[in-house]
Amino acid sequence: MNNTLKQTRKRLGDLLVETGLITDEQLKVTLKEKSERQKLGDALLQRGYITEQQLIEVLEFQLGIPHVSLFRYPFDTKLFTLIPKETAKRNYMIPLKKEGDKLYVAMADPMDYYAIEDLRLSTGFQVEPAIATKDDILRTITKYFDMEEEIDQLIGAPQEAVQDEKATEADSPIVRLVNQLLQNAVQQRASDIHIDPQETKLAVRYRIDGVLKTERILPKHMQSVLTARIKIMSNLDITEQRVPQDGRIKLTLDFHPIDLRVATLPTVYGEKIVLRVLDLSSALNDMTKLGFHPRNLERFSQLIERPSGIVLITGPTGSGKSSTLYAALNKLNSEDVNIITIEDPVEYQLEGINQIQVNQTVGMTFAKGLRSILRQDPNIIMVGEIRDKETAEVAIRASLTGHLVLSTLHTNDSVGTITRLIDMGVEPFLVATSLSGVVAQRLVRKVCRDCAETVQPTVREKEIFAKRGLTVESIVRGRGCGTCNMTGYKGRLAIHELLVVTAEMKKVIMNGESFSGIRELAIKNKTLFLIDDGLLKVKQGLTTTEEILRVALSE
Repeated sequence: MNNTLKQTRKRLGDLLVETGLITDEQLKVTLKEKSERQKLGDALLQRGYITEQQLIEVLEFQLGIPHVSLFRYPFDTKLFTLIPKETAKRNYMIPLKKEGDKLYVAMADPMDYYAIEDLRLSTGFQVEPAIATKDDILRTITKYFDMEEEIDQLIGAPQEAVQDEKATEADSPIVRLVNQLLQNAVQQRASDIHIDPQETKLAVRYRIDGVLKTERILPKHMQSVLTARIKIMSNLDITEQRVPQDGRIKLTLDFHPIDLRVATLPTVYGEKIVLRVLDLSSALNDMTKLGFHPRNLERFSQLIERPSGIVLITGPTGSGKSSTLYAALNKLNSEDVNIITIEDPVEYQLEGINQIQVNQTVGMTFAKGLRSILRQDPNIIMVGEIRDKETAEVAIRASLTGHLVLSTLHTNDSVGTITRLIDMGVEPFLVATSLSGVVAQRLVRKVCRDCAETVQPTVREKEIFAKRGLTVESIVRGRGCGTCNMTGYKGRLAIHELLVVTAEMKKVIMNGESFSGIRELAIKNKTLFLIDDGLLKVKQGLTTTEEILRVALSE
């Protein structure tokens, strides 16, 4: 029966080409490069040619199997006992509902006959598959299968029992609960996890694509044991609750190495904990993938290929400065140069680069570390952050003696960086002679590819574009779907402003003239300001005007 089916059905690749989702060229390349066992759909996803949602819609048409969105699906939780958690995870399947002798199951791969047959034999139901995305299924499994039992156990337990609960036993509910919270965060690609104690409850919030959302509310009596567990994991002092502490956790979730930075802060209602998630496998180390405008990419490459000078990357916390720095280092990293970095803390470990960790307790500061680096015959130095005049001066002197120095600074825009250095007390002539360029960057959310639709720009938007001398015909916005948690955005990209310090600008800085002069010279030098780069990305349909105005000031 299978054979007759196969002949009437079109092949997935041809269907995707026909519907215009991928080009013939992309199909050929993918077919040639993918491994024997990898499915075509997965290979195309991996290369980013299609999204999971698009793949599902085509499969639905090709196989005649309906697709479901599990976001806010009214699950019948009694059915979850039919499929063991391990099986559900391994085969990406989750039971939806039963009608008579039929069991409806959402699967990532509805063609997996073995899994369907196994389920039929073990449950005795006729299995009716539906398609859902892998992310969707994993999120649901984590939410329903895991969380509920742990929380029930902890909530059901009397107060004293929870306090005595060994926060270290591997199978205790609290250990599982914490692991679940971390796993959930990684699955939803959260960058931070906030555990907020409030008067009557404990809120757990995730920052996803730069925006916080409440993941779940836990009862107040779980606060102390949850805090204790996280402190044990990050080697902090459990007894000390009155001063802030910080530590880090290294663990492997689902064969995935993850690094967490943990910071506690005593508040009125107990300790607030923030965990910063550094997913080591997703460290983007390719400069061409950072979303640079072609002109900016070319200028940035020239800046970092100079033998000496200082290149600064600026922006608020969480604006992707480290990623840009690491991408630059990765490009420069070859065996004929000696690269030394001093960071607080070392976030991603790079092969072939000597990384030093700042350690305040033994007096190893940025400035002190930098001085010792200079005796190590370096070619390229990366300083995690310039926080004070001392560090700034050592860094500048290092760049004047023929080293390339890369660093970050917290300022609003590229021109403001120059004023900031002078405010710190660095001599203007030192700034003028050493500074080669400044990159200011911000992260904006990308429009979700699954629910993007083209709309007409509003009058206000046209005005904003016209102010910057741009015209705009249409704008892409996300309607909101299950993939992006109804936000209309998924993933982020960077917008940049790159100021190359020219000879004329150096004169202005040296003579202490007003800094409005620098801005005019920058415009003359065809500098793309943050807002321009942002609006150009809106024109390409990558993000929305609201996102740009959220992070960049319109002049």
